[in-house]
Amino acid sequence: MNNSLGFVDEENAAMLTDLYELTMCASYFDNRKLDPASFDLFIRKLPPNRSYLLFAGLEQVLRFIERMKFTEEHIRFLKSQGFKEDFLDYFRNFRFTGDVWAVPEGTVVFPNETLIRITAPIIEAQLIETFALNTVNLQTTIATKASRVVYAAKGKPVIEFGLRREHGVDAGMKVARASYIAGCTGTSNVLAGMKYGMPVFGTMAHSFVMFFSNEVDAFRAFTKTFPDKSTLLIDTFDNIKGAENAIVVAKELERKGFKLRGVRLDSGDLVTISKKVRKMLDDNGLSYVPIFASGDLDEYRIEELLKKGAKIDSFGVGTKMGTSADRPYVDIIYKLCEKMNEKGKFQPIMKLSEGKVTFPGRKQVFRLKDANGNFVKDVIALEDEEINGEPLLVKVIERGRVVYDFPSLEEIRKRALENLSMLPEKYKRLRNAAKYPVELSPKLKKLIRDLRLKLKKIEGLGTD
Repeated sequence: MNNSLGFVDEENAAMLTDLYELTMCASYFDNRKLDPASFDLFIRKLPPNRSYLLFAGLEQVLRFIERMKFTEEHIRFLKSQGFKEDFLDYFRNFRFTGDVWAVPEGTVVFPNETLIRITAPIIEAQLIETFALNTVNLQTTIATKASRVVYAAKGKPVIEFGLRREHGVDAGMKVARASYIAGCTGTSNVLAGMKYGMPVFGTMAHSFVMFFSNEVDAFRAFTKTFPDKSTLLIDTFDNIKGAENAIVVAKELERKGFKLRGVRLDSGDLVTISKKVRKMLDDNGLSYVPIFASGDLDEYRIEELLKKGAKIDSFGVGTKMGTSADRPYVDIIYKLCEKMNEKGKFQPIMKLSEGKVTFPGRKQVFRLKDANGNFVKDVIALEDEEINGEPLLVKVIERGRVVYDFPSLEEIRKRALENLSMLPEKYKRLRNAAKYPVELSPKLKKLIRDLRLKLKKIEGLGTD
């Protein structure tokens, strides 16, 4: 890669794939198996303590599909790996020519629902797999985790603070994006703020306080530079003494016509300390100064803090949200659901592996709502079925070109927050949440049953 910092630039994105994708494609080409096929991208099962997923990452997948290409540098490398010249000639003029349907980003989704469906000549469809899985896995994992953190905060702002612990620079950007979609107020990631137009936030480090001869001088120096937007970190030596010093500096700021933006707690018993600091601030006429808390927080810790009456106004959440520490991935799948037969017609196909059966055919997901717009249940059906509900999949690429108006990040965020608001409370509990009903349509059930018997007969497996 040309970029020494490790970013995958657009020119090299097509090579960000598993080798077996390319070897399968080479064999398809060698055996003249070039007919169209359809693949479903879906998530097989929910991670522990999750009852829903918040879909994210679609925009990057679509831009990859539309722009992917192979350069002469790629061709030379693949030739060195033993790929045949005629196959490499095919890559020289490669572009995606198929159709794609997808659920819009920011939609609440559930297991086994098709999130992206790709129909294209088999080589083109196969080459999408690794990038799509990688991108949707990370962003959906983080968006889901972040939505839980935001839910636990009960309307108090949550700032994404995890860049230094996230799994690489590319992940750092995607985590900031996905967290914002899920309802976080902003990020500490400056590049994400610049690239995505997100609000950026920051306070100070303990090292800044330690560098000065004493804490109050550090606070004075910082507020001198940023008199109208300083949040002071008060736990470097002692939270209570830190609060006293912050009060001194806050009063000095008032005399100059400014207001202290906040104080930050990063350690200790946050319930007890926040109550003490809140009283100190209020007793000194500083009721307008909010308390910001950070330090190994996640949805469970935030829920606990608020239940115990912590006087915290906003949260900085880093490592445990930015890595989705309790479950850093989702069980994301990309499987063939139909192929073209010798007569030029699409026929459904399914996988029969124990515990990993897939659903055949082109499918649509329908969402049923009550009179208030709240989600009631979903139905996975075949594409041509008429189901009384809102279809979730929309066409996003036609004949290789994007036909979808990319929503802004704010619009995706709005969709996510609306979706989450329409998901009943019993499905959002952090523990022991109810299971949301997802049904298969009668026609899809029949297809699964009939196709299972047919495939077992073809493969000589016998019948149940």
